[in-house]
Amino acid sequence: MMLGEPRRRLTLVLAALVAVAVVAVGAVVITRLVGTDRSTPTAGPTGPSASADAPPSPSPSTPPPGADITGPLNLLLVGIDTRVSVPGWEPHADAVLILHVPAGLSRAYLFSLPRDLVVDIPAFEPAGYRGGRTKLTNAMSYGSRVPDRPKQPDPAQGYELLSQVVSDYTGLRIDAGAVLTFGGFDELVDSLGGVDIHVDQRVVSRHRQPDGKHRSPGPGVGGYVGPQMVYEPGDRHLNGWQALDYARQRYLPGGDYTRQRHQQQLIRSLVGKILDTDLARQPERVEQVVAALGDMLVYVGGRRIVEFAYALGGLSPDALTLVTLPGAAVGRGNAYRGEELTQTGRRFITELRAGKVDEFLAEHPKLVVPR
Repeated sequence: MMLGEPRRRLTLVLAALVAVAVVAVGAVVITRLVGTDRSTPTAGPTGPSASADAPPSPSPSTPPPGADITGPLNLLLVGIDTRVSVPGWEPHADAVLILHVPAGLSRAYLFSLPRDLVVDIPAFEPAGYRGGRTKLTNAMSYGSRVPDRPKQPDPAQGYELLSQVVSDYTGLRIDAGAVLTFGGFDELVDSLGGVDIHVDQRVVSRHRQPDGKHRSPGPGVGGYVGPQMVYEPGDRHLNGWQALDYARQRYLPGGDYTRQRHQQQLIRSLVGKILDTDLARQPERVEQVVAALGDMLVYVGGRRIVEFAYALGGLSPDALTLVTLPGAAVGRGNAYRGEELTQTGRRFITELRAGKVDEFLAEHPKLVVPR
């Protein structure tokens, strides 16, 4: 049976959100929206070229696009750290999130992998990379290298290697993914009039001044000088640059794991904001938001975004569970090599694959990010 018009509009927004959720974790890559597939289609027959726009509504006798997608689905959301002011700067995966939707498509789980997770990265011929054991963040940068195009990295190519590494590590098939820019995030949040966030601890920005200007580079690696923006605990209304800045900070108690929690809280706030502003019932505004992102969005998948939208027609925001995975540092003495998931974190992924994640989370309620 064909989905009703209100449901189609809602799922288009949710699909768009899936594609842009990555901005909340710190993407800043300037690249063109890709219109060709770069991954092997795994969720069903390959559709036309990737597009964020909905096609004309199907006739009542025609199954909607994506009706054959029944799950499970795994969507990879990658936040990229790149510096557009530095020629040839290779993008790094500043954050890696996975949206897992079990068979039946009635619920979903969003979790992060640490950017410094120590993993095996296989050889990748398109980039001339020979393989090695290093941090997950490097898979994007190593994979983005184009041998005959020095200092012109390809983030979509980097995503290809990163998605392979994530799939190998988790045992999950990756069906599609998205990357977005800092500028895209600002555009999205500001177009919604800002977002409401409950700041759960004092956060001092390393990157921004109170007026939003970037702090000046300082001595040392990654150092900055000048006044700092401060986010005090409590319910706060943040504009685009503030929301992005808040979600980027990881030099806090809890480090990158605290940042992962803040990123996920911000994604949930984005969902609420989209629904509260009735954006779901205004497809023309959805098109405006996507158009505003323009060349700041990279979508990679074997199916069009709109097909996932129809497939996720029965999914509501209340069915989205945010999960934080515990980890620990890896190294000898003061030599820091990276991060590894604890046994509990690894078991979450095992139970997720086995379809027993609800029982596991009931036994480990602290893994669930509070609403």
